[in-house]
Amino acid sequence: MTARDRFREVMQFNRSAETLRWEFGYWGETVTNWYAQGLPRRHPPLPSPRRTTPTASLYAPAWTCEGCGEIPNGIGVMAGGLYWPTQGFPLDEDVRVALDMDPGQRMVDVNLLFDPEFEVEVHEESAERFLYTDVDGVRRLFLKKEATIPTSMVWPIASRADWERIKAERLRTDDISTRFPRNWPQLVEEYRNRDYPLAIGGYPHGMFGTLAHLLGYERLFLWYCMDPPLIHDMLDTFTNLWIAVYEQVLSEVEIDHIHFWEDVSAGTGPMISPALVETFMLPYYKRMIDFLKARGVDIILVDTDGDCNVLIPLFMSVGVTGMYPFEVHCGMDIVKVRKEYPTLQISGGVPKSEIAKGKQRIDQILEPVEEVLKTGGYIPFGDHFIPPDVPWEEFKYYRTRLNALIEKHARS
Repeated sequence: MTARDRFREVMQFNRSAETLRWEFGYWGETVTNWYAQGLPRRHPPLPSPRRTTPTASLYAPAWTCEGCGEIPNGIGVMAGGLYWPTQGFPLDEDVRVALDMDPGQRMVDVNLLFDPEFEVEVHEESAERFLYTDVDGVRRLFLKKEATIPTSMVWPIASRADWERIKAERLRTDDISTRFPRNWPQLVEEYRNRDYPLAIGGYPHGMFGTLAHLLGYERLFLWYCMDPPLIHDMLDTFTNLWIAVYEQVLSEVEIDHIHFWEDVSAGTGPMISPALVETFMLPYYKRMIDFLKARGVDIILVDTDGDCNVLIPLFMSVGVTGMYPFEVHCGMDIVKVRKEYPTLQISGGVPKSEIAKGKQRIDQILEPVEEVLKTGGYIPFGDHFIPPDVPWEEFKYYRTRLNALIEKHARS
């Protein structure tokens, strides 16, 4: 079976289907270290200056401000578990080939934010700093030495007047044709003949995530209380926009799944109360999911870091079918989750930092992975990007052991 076939079979809890050999991804510094430690360097994951839509190209001006000849330490390198293209991140090839990993899932490259986009504007640049406005209208600071994801400094929506102006100018649905990249006909041809899973949505598109991305967290939290009608108007506008775009996409391409990006949880629990989730997120989730399921998209995934235990039943109540990446150090226990929610599709759940602690510890952290593999509906990988302190030899051992477990339980 192709990677696409296996993905769909695994998500349907077919226990005889071999689950995907994916990782969530690696930090750029991690891959650079691995090259020095023995990973054959054939196709290094370098940032690209090419820009298409915000789906693929957010942060690209920062990653490429000093050229494209080096791997930035803090760039994400995609490895299957997290979709590509996204955020200007490059796609891994060398680790995949070296460790017999599967081709990753792809994201439909279409503009789900502002049309027209904001013009990229550089406000300040030195040997240390790069201050610029990105295509989403957010002013960001990129520190070149650290080279991590740029820090948002100023957001495009700071008042109701800002929102009304942007809604009128950049969120119209009367003509969505300009939201598709110039090579859309070629992409459609590729998508129709693919052997990989294809998704819609992704970063930064979600009922919490998009607003936090465009307002900043503090303003969003205040407006939940101070101006609920404004929040509902924003969510209604984005929901209508996404449905309009997805309607066009689905008329041309068969889609396997959707990713909602939220990151609504922190280390000790959600950043907003279950009551706020029910009021401001779930009604719009239900509209979106009802629309998608009526058109054959029945795998509905939510990406949120942190401790999301209390959110699982809320999301499932409106039709979410799976979640990831289940960060273990934040209290996520995939064995417990599987027992409580036997139909929930699970991805991730391997404590990434523990891989650095050697073979005995790796064997221990794979014990719960094996238990959940037996149940189906599970794609195991690190619970976020693999950090730079994980040596290549330990990662190889971990991945070889995990691949063997995947084969074992596909045969059983």
